[in-house]
Amino acid sequence: MESNAEKLRGLTITSLDEEDDEPELPHRSPPASGGGGGGGAGYEDDDEEEEEEAEVTLGFLEKPKHPGLLLRHLFPSKAGGIPAWLDPVNLPSGNSRCCGFCGEPLQFVLQIYAPIEDNAASFHRTLFMFMCPSMACLLRDQHDQWKHRQGNPCRSVKVFRCQLPRSNAFYSSEPPKHNDSDKPLCPGAPVCHWCGTWKGDKICSSCKKARYCSEKHQTLHWRSGHKSDCLQLISSSEASSSIFPAVGKVPASKSWPEYEIAIDYEGAFDSDSCDESNSKSLVMQRPGKPDDMMQSWMDQFEADADNKCWASFQERVSRAPKQVLRYCREENAKPLWALSAGCPSNADIPSCSYCRGPLCYEFQIMPQLLYYFGVKNEPDSLDWATIVVYTCKGSCDQNVSYKEEFAWVQLYPTTTTRS
Repeated sequence: MESNAEKLRGLTITSLDEEDDEPELPHRSPPASGGGGGGGAGYEDDDEEEEEEAEVTLGFLEKPKHPGLLLRHLFPSKAGGIPAWLDPVNLPSGNSRCCGFCGEPLQFVLQIYAPIEDNAASFHRTLFMFMCPSMACLLRDQHDQWKHRQGNPCRSVKVFRCQLPRSNAFYSSEPPKHNDSDKPLCPGAPVCHWCGTWKGDKICSSCKKARYCSEKHQTLHWRSGHKSDCLQLISSSEASSSIFPAVGKVPASKSWPEYEIAIDYEGAFDSDSCDESNSKSLVMQRPGKPDDMMQSWMDQFEADADNKCWASFQERVSRAPKQVLRYCREENAKPLWALSAGCPSNADIPSCSYCRGPLCYEFQIMPQLLYYFGVKNEPDSLDWATIVVYTCKGSCDQNVSYKEEFAWVQLYPTTTTRS
């Protein structure tokens, strides 16, 4: 795989001088008018007419060579850590930042920088995914996602789309130079001192300096050391620089590990390069997940309608078993489902909540992400087969900085039966 970090940056930012002559970049989404027919399950019978396959971009995780490469004014694609908000001021607020089941603030999963070339309002465009770390909430989410026709269902997985025109209040209209001279045009909103993710609209009543997104995070911060730090802040205003973490830094235990997302085409991986006898152990490796568990899943699917879909899923993923992300916004793009059961039909995908236009498939995350996040294989640990994200086909530009898109959760049969 060629220098992925360089490739990623080269794919997301275009040169102003060469813009007119530049070929379409694979990391960018195609024009909105050509986006997304992938509303349905994407699982076809043999007798259906085969369509030309859309070119899928795969995402892989790499430890960042330098944390400064993942700052917001460099428009990164990243997983874990804290979000590099595109609009750093008008962050999601209220219930939109909380799990719809337990009410706790959601945890940052990943963000994808995916501008649309022919849409001036989407010159910069980033998709952000957040999730409640509770498997109990994810199980309820998977059940309630079918209820969207009855109103807005509660969700434990949320995806926000943020986009900006080339000329905006936050960033230069010139592309980043990546030579330490790049700076944002303005500071962002103060964020929670505990999670570093959401806007800190609650202030410590004693020191008047520490900020929080929720009462729970204020309590956790108090118990973890702010009780003593607060007295220092009251007595010395200069103490804040040493007591509070630097911008972009939160305790490692409060977020998933941070990675840069590097990309490559799925077509670059030969389908014959993965030995069939080893494919079972390659797909969805997880710490502590024994091979016999994979075998038990395969045995369970024998003579079952899901067998064909599972085999197709396994074969595709085994070509590049470290993939954590699949991205494609082409007209004929479809998700890669692990199971035929539980796939949404076109009617199950709602319209855009803002413009009422259709949604299209854009990306999905894979279970291998859990391995990189260090999620343990325990009965109540977070787990999924895939989570598929549908976004507004026209990438509408309504008067909302962060527009919530639609995610569809597919779990393994062994998890859907948990109480």
